[in-house]
Amino acid sequence: MSEIDIHRRGLMLVLSSPSGAGKTTLSRRLLESDGEITMSVSATTRKPRPGEQDGKDYHFLTTEDFGVMRNKGEFLEHAKVFDNYYGTPKGPVEEALSAGRDVMFDIDWQGTQQLEESASNDLVKVFILPPSGHELEKRLNTRAQDPPDVVAGRMAKASDEISHYAEYDYIIVNDDVEKALKELTAILVAERVRRERRVGLRTFVQQLQQAL
Repeated sequence: MSEIDIHRRGLMLVLSSPSGAGKTTLSRRLLESDGEITMSVSATTRKPRPGEQDGKDYHFLTTEDFGVMRNKGEFLEHAKVFDNYYGTPKGPVEEALSAGRDVMFDIDWQGTQQLEESASNDLVKVFILPPSGHELEKRLNTRAQDPPDVVAGRMAKASDEISHYAEYDYIIVNDDVEKALKELTAILVAERVRRERRVGLRTFVQQLQQAL
């Protein structure tokens, strides 16, 4: 039996969490296992971390260039986080959604609120929680990418970030990566077959009725 392909509009899968909750690991694992979803490449004014590539991990911009794009309305969302600016360019996202491809977003609650205002019908919002405060601090220290004062700042901000959990559609407690990945995959599979997202469904149903 041949596979039935009903055209659908892509979705915007938003993953948010406090730093160290495992969001980056989950997003990478999902991208590796699912060929229908791509990562939104955000623009940022922060400096590249070791191994990060311009245009692949982020579009690294000067503060001046970021401001020009913001003033032209070229971002779906933008926010200031830890003294740096982040934003999502509009063009590539809309192109992907129209072609039926899904786009994943690694953004905070501020950016999510802005996306909610401009593209609520396309959004699927998932918040990743750590299993405990102790585990969160352990992960931040193990990561060894930031100096102690930065880790302390991220821990201090975690409580405020977590307070926005109720604004999200789904909550995943990341105490086990494999279990969390299964839950995230299940969310994506279910959201892809939502009736309102399957723009080719009306035609399929009409053809089905005619054949009966």
